[in-house]
Amino acid sequence: MMSLGRLLPLPLKKLPELRNDTVCNETEANNSIHLVLKQSLNVVRPRQPDSPRCRHSFTYKSLPHRFLFSQIPKLCNNNVKNKMEEEATDSRKQARLAIMELANMISVPMALNAVVRLNVADAIWNSGANIPISAAQILPRILPAGDAENLQRLLRILTSYGVFKEHVDAGERKYSLTDVGKTLVTDEQGLSYGAYVLQHHQDALMRAWTLVHEAVVDPTKEPFERANGEGAYGYYLKQEEMNELMVKAMSGVSVPFMRAMLEGYDGFQGVEKLVDVGGSGGDCLRMILQKHPTIKEGINFDLPEVVAKAPPTPYVTHVGGDMFKSIPQGDAIFMKWVLTTWTDEEIKEIMRNCHKALPEGGKVIACEPVLPEHSDESNRTRALLEGDIFVMTIYRAKGKHRTEEQFRQLAIDAGFPRFRAINVDHFYTVLEFQK
Repeated sequence: MMSLGRLLPLPLKKLPELRNDTVCNETEANNSIHLVLKQSLNVVRPRQPDSPRCRHSFTYKSLPHRFLFSQIPKLCNNNVKNKMEEEATDSRKQARLAIMELANMISVPMALNAVVRLNVADAIWNSGANIPISAAQILPRILPAGDAENLQRLLRILTSYGVFKEHVDAGERKYSLTDVGKTLVTDEQGLSYGAYVLQHHQDALMRAWTLVHEAVVDPTKEPFERANGEGAYGYYLKQEEMNELMVKAMSGVSVPFMRAMLEGYDGFQGVEKLVDVGGSGGDCLRMILQKHPTIKEGINFDLPEVVAKAPPTPYVTHVGGDMFKSIPQGDAIFMKWVLTTWTDEEIKEIMRNCHKALPEGGKVIACEPVLPEHSDESNRTRALLEGDIFVMTIYRAKGKHRTEEQFRQLAIDAGFPRFRAINVDHFYTVLEFQK
């Protein structure tokens, strides 16, 4: 409990003795004691005209000063106790509010999923106008027979998370897009982060989320497999619509990142033959070759059933295979979000195959989410940790996001002594492993 000494500028033992009926004087008593006596004991009277002037303008009544001083610790302790109780009560209220928010958090991604399905962002954007409009004005552009009140409820919750900006005009709520909301707008290539949102909330994935605790109970089988009878990769390949959505989602995320990487990373100089491991349709490889015309040949390497659907691309050869068996040779090997979904031992196996495919001085350029060493409440840390739980639930119970040091050690174990990390994006980091 806080002592009286911490409340007073001077220790009690240094205070001069107060005489009955003496006038308050700065040199005779401490201000804090005056305040306690004045506010708590009601033992003051107005200053007499002939009394020396004091900024407190009061004198003590005739009352044994020892009694007055005996009450001060009690009064101070009570004040401190009351203050602590008030703070504790407020803290408990805040804690209850926080857990209520977390318990209801599912309403946020579900509301986001809903506005993506309804193409709300494109309707507000309206070819770049982004003029604030009401829910009733949005509906004719997306669903004329829809319910404006319920749409507004979705817009309000997402406004509180920075997706939309609310404008109140004559009592009417209108909405425009923030920078976050603009990521949901379809670009000239038909891409946006909207497909990524939809892909994360398919029925098969939603079934898996209810079994997240099973990753703790038995990590040998990911929750997705428990919920759907097989792993995510095999499941997607059999579900054409879901597979197409996944490819579109990855493209929607990859294109903005690749633009940032190509502006901020200088490691493609001197490369003439580049292999993209897990390149899917070849979008990343195409962008790299356009930015670096000195690269004469590109190999888009993925599973045979994946590259079979890849479109023709100038200077790019699509090759099907298995990265756990062998990888095509090149001056450098590029991969994006490949290592994350595998265990440590599987990553070492992939990296050893990369090592075999590279000449001396060749390098692996891997773009992966990299966890910070310490947890905090920043958007970046939360996004990375949320992505880590997504991997644990959907892809591999032992696949995971890793720290920079963990990646460095895996590379050393696979025969890559030189390592550097280049931050070009808030989510992905470029990791360079040189042979």
